[in-house]
Amino acid sequence: MKTMEAHKKDSSDEDEEEADLYEEGWIQWVCSLEGHEFFCEVDEDFIRDNFNLYGLREKFAQYDEAIETILSTEIPTEDDLANESYLELYQMSVDLYGLIHARFIVTPRGLSIMKEKFISGRFGTCPRVMCERQHVLPVGLAEVLHTSRVKIFCPKCKDVFIPKNKYADIDGAYFGCSFPHLFMLTYPDLNPVKPTPEYIPKIYGFKIYKRKGSKYRKV
Repeated sequence: MKTMEAHKKDSSDEDEEEADLYEEGWIQWVCSLEGHEFFCEVDEDFIRDNFNLYGLREKFAQYDEAIETILSTEIPTEDDLANESYLELYQMSVDLYGLIHARFIVTPRGLSIMKEKFISGRFGTCPRVMCERQHVLPVGLAEVLHTSRVKIFCPKCKDVFIPKNKYADIDGAYFGCSFPHLFMLTYPDLNPVKPTPEYIPKIYGFKIYKRKGSKYRKV
């Protein structure tokens, strides 16, 4: 059995580890939240450059407060998250971060970070059986906030799907419509080598005349 001193030491170590985990600030904290696995950490230098944020100010009533929150070295407490007025600022900050994120991930630095996530399968795999668990990329179907949730794009069958985890608070605008296609153009070596084989419907071994494909794909 551990002595009281050992328990205290373990507890102290855990507190230090938790503090170390978020010592860099709000960006690291929000990207680590459950359901935010698609996010990458946007470089603070990118956010501090007003050129990269052109056109965003008029979209948010509390723009300056949201930017301050995003760049903060502090993370919200339980009391903050129980405060309705803070939650409004929090959602505004996430939306602003998301639009900045959509711009960052199409830069060389952002593409490089997303490449590592793609290779490791952090975005998931294609639900189509014929795609043989091809890694996918996040995509938005609109550039405007609150239009649709994030979807996944399969570079093998070239189709778009709803992720298994629906990521209810992840807006498609946080990734934009162009990201997966710019990504595959930037890294052509990551394009699937083998085309997606088609499922051919048959009855007793005979192909059905003028029928091909599956219900998941228009042909």
